[in-house]
Amino acid sequence: MNTPTNHEPGDLRYAEYVLGVLDAAERTVLEHEAASDPYTAAELVRWQRHLMPLAEEIAPQTPSPAVWARIQARIGMMPSMPHRPARESRGGWWNNLALWRSFTFGAAAIAVACLVVLGVWPRGPLTPSSAPTVTYMASALIQPDGRVGWTATMDVQHARMIIVPAAPQSLTTDHAPELWLIPAGQKPIAVGMIAPHAATTIVLPPALIARLGTTATLAVSIEPPGGSPTGQPTGPVVAQGSIAAAS
Repeated sequence: MNTPTNHEPGDLRYAEYVLGVLDAAERTVLEHEAASDPYTAAELVRWQRHLMPLAEEIAPQTPSPAVWARIQARIGMMPSMPHRPARESRGGWWNNLALWRSFTFGAAAIAVACLVVLGVWPRGPLTPSSAPTVTYMASALIQPDGRVGWTATMDVQHARMIIVPAAPQSLTTDHAPELWLIPAGQKPIAVGMIAPHAATTIVLPPALIARLGTTATLAVSIEPPGGSPTGQPTGPVVAQGSIAAAS
């Protein structure tokens, strides 16, 4: 049975799919949607193209053998045999966030290529009536060691931001990450507290949206659980990144 698809402008599921933050059920629903709905397929490709530059900023990281051994133990894999380069390189591949992000983008592109072959994908550009007009922004917040700490996606029209940790952050109970917006030449503006282990959705007030732009920066500092008591960062800044227009 085919269920009619209602296209809501500013639907961030497409960006969340490309970023890999949807759960398995949500991903399955969207993939079935894309297989029968050209608009959904087009949106997935549009977001793939907009977010691809973020993957290029992520430096490959190779974990220690101990980290890879713990991963193998948790997922029930047999430990690698000694002196087998192929297995050793797999450790770096597994933990290479840039490669995983690129794989996600590449998978979306392959899926669209299949849609073209099957005749589902529209062969011409989107018409003005169906092309989205919502403005999006995105940012990869880089840690001092060069790794990505968080990725942020902003839906300006719907006043919403989703910020996702690239890896769980190890913090004590008396510390919490706080997100800041730093307009060019101005003091940091508190955006809100964010979860160290899960995606956080933040509603953006009009005054803050007015200061969003490609000349501004996002940053995360470590603060008391309730946030900075001064309205300015008081703890160490653990990640920061410029904002890029995504549409």
